[in-house]
Amino acid sequence: MKATRILVVDDENVVRDGIVAILSFQTDIKVVGEADNGIKAVELARQTKPDVILLDLKMPKQGGLETIPKIKSISPDSKILVLTGFDESDLAYQSIKAGALGFLLKDATRVQLLQAIRDVANGSASIPPSIAMKVIHELDHPAEPIYTANPLTPREHEVLKLIARGLSNQEIAQALFVHERTVAKYVSSILNKLHLANRTQVALYAIDKGLAEPKK
Repeated sequence: MKATRILVVDDENVVRDGIVAILSFQTDIKVVGEADNGIKAVELARQTKPDVILLDLKMPKQGGLETIPKIKSISPDSKILVLTGFDESDLAYQSIKAGALGFLLKDATRVQLLQAIRDVANGSASIPPSIAMKVIHELDHPAEPIYTANPLTPREHEVLKLIARGLSNQEIAQALFVHERTVAKYVSSILNKLHLANRTQVALYAIDKGLAEPKK
């Protein structure tokens, strides 16, 4: 099985070293780079094109929120998992709006960290229920709405609910007995119709509309 390639970005050496140590014991995960600020992160992302980037928000020279769109522009296939010590809904909202797929607090357990990495690597949204509900509040009161009430087809509605349950495109394809490319088209259509940026926003939209429960 191909290992998930990870770039670890955190300005605290002890935290970064601890994460790398944890990941070094995982046979399905490989650390391909480390950075202590956003500028280095962008350059390493350009060089290594990692599958997942663990990204701190509060860093010198260039913080995480400024770094996310730059990474997405040069390595769009890289999934970003924000790792922060700040339990603030606005930070989570801004991170997701910028293009992050997951948001995890630094007090998360080793098991939660590894699960979040694997979820994000598979294209699934990863956000703690406690943070999810706060972000939903931000979505309900944004300065500019990030989604509209454009109707979805019954099939797109079905796919929407499966995304909210944390299923990857492959798992959705298996559940609906369709090709994975077909699911990708449904997901793209959903994002366009609802004016959403990524699967995390889709999942939060579904929770907000009562179509699914936050992932446990």
